[in-house]
Amino acid sequence: MTLSQKTQEKLQKLIEWFREAESVLVAFSGGVDSSVVAVVAKYAIGDKVVAVTADSPLLPPGELEEAERIAKNQNLRHIIIKVDELKNQNLVKNPPNRCYFCKKELMITLKKVANDLNLKVIADGTNADDLKMHRPGFLALVEEGIRSPLAEVGITKNEVREIARYLKLPNSEKPSMACIASRFPYGQEITHDKIKRVVQAENYIRENLNVTQLRVRDHGSIARIEVLPHERKLFFNEELLDRITQKFKSLGYTYVTLDLEGYRTGSMDEVIEHKIIPDQKHFQEQNTS
Repeated sequence: MTLSQKTQEKLQKLIEWFREAESVLVAFSGGVDSSVVAVVAKYAIGDKVVAVTADSPLLPPGELEEAERIAKNQNLRHIIIKVDELKNQNLVKNPPNRCYFCKKELMITLKKVANDLNLKVIADGTNADDLKMHRPGFLALVEEGIRSPLAEVGITKNEVREIARYLKLPNSEKPSMACIASRFPYGQEITHDKIKRVVQAENYIRENLNVTQLRVRDHGSIARIEVLPHERKLFFNEELLDRITQKFKSLGYTYVTLDLEGYRTGSMDEVIEHKIIPDQKHFQEQNTS
């Protein structure tokens, strides 16, 4: 396939961005955004790129293996580091700016890795559309001097997909993933046991239904299941509903619900009165000054 002229121009700017950076550590989740960052960086500056993945309790099941698969497929130098964000009590308390504490911990760790490897720049996969949403973690990126090349050159979510297809990345159609912490309402404490329960609940649904996007939001005694709007009909089977209910109750939920609106990004943010939405102009000024 070929790129649209607009996307092609942005891709060229991204390549030039990496050439100016000279050496880069990529915060690599194995998702489409960070994969595009890592692969374009490798094209631009070769072996001066290292992809680093954090093995964390908040990482959805299978995502570490996916990151390893993509790194191997693209011949990326790949390092896995162990982190446990649940040691941070500010994160465990799960305030509306929870992601700030998560990103802060991770970026401080990545800076140590970059220093050990003598890499000049740390880059993440934040894209231009991410700057329009509740992103408290972005503040931690700015504070720690982390760069977001996709956002800096104005590449949107759709353009990331377009570039991924152009590069023939095996995960170009991979649904977006979010850390397990996003399953809990703000103010509800996050624990290893609660994470385990959510993971088991989501695994059970995936084992029984071929859903593209899935979130089991944990509201204490209530499980709220989100799938894509067009996939809600997959649940319209009484026997299946009974089995899901029985399984979820065995995990400790009292009530099991299907969100009638379906999956949407950041549904937990809908109750936040004051969202932290990055200002793109300020972001660019901070990272190019």
